[in-house]
Amino acid sequence: MLVHLLLYIQNGEAVKLTMIAHVIDGLPLAEGLDDGRNLKDADFYKQQVKLLFKNLSKGQHEASRMSIETGPYLFHYIIESCVCYLTMCDRSYLKKLAFQYLEDLKNEFERISGSQIETAAIPYAFIKFDAFIQKTRKLYLDTRTQRNLAKLNDELYEVHQIMTRNVQEVLGVGEKLDHVSEMSNRLTSDTRI
Repeated sequence: MLVHLLLYIQNGEAVKLTMIAHVIDGLPLAEGLDDGRNLKDADFYKQQVKLLFKNLSKGQHEASRMSIETGPYLFHYIIESCVCYLTMCDRSYLKKLAFQYLEDLKNEFERISGSQIETAAIPYAFIKFDAFIQKTRKLYLDTRTQRNLAKLNDELYEVHQIMTRNVQEVLGVGEKLDHVSEMSNRLTSDTRI
């Protein structure tokens, strides 16, 4: 199944752009710096991200996790604790990996920055976080790396376990209902006698 999924993934860089911002005011806190050589129209997409942050600051977001189409790419974002973690990826890049990438960034950003996040008042106050963004981005560039395949396998296994557990629980409930029905029939028979 994983081999089948990999057929849809293009070679090359999948994570194109990463930004972190306050949701309240759209203030950019950190950005995965890139020289733009690998992204055609980099300024255009960065402008779209800023407009998206502006809309989010006005309360125009439907969910804490979302994917938005933009040309040949998708914006994926997570909003948590008034911070938006956003990345732009190729359309062919697995959403599951994009959101896992954002989760990794979120967890480290919260761990390192903690209480300073809410009081940040200048753009790119956490520019030093770029080093972690770049390191993490490299881990997610090639979906065929052992780390990402292991994550996909683990997640598939978890889904399989949940489905198996649910089927077993349903069958167990059915057996219990059969047992209760049988006992009820016996009681009915016994009361007639």
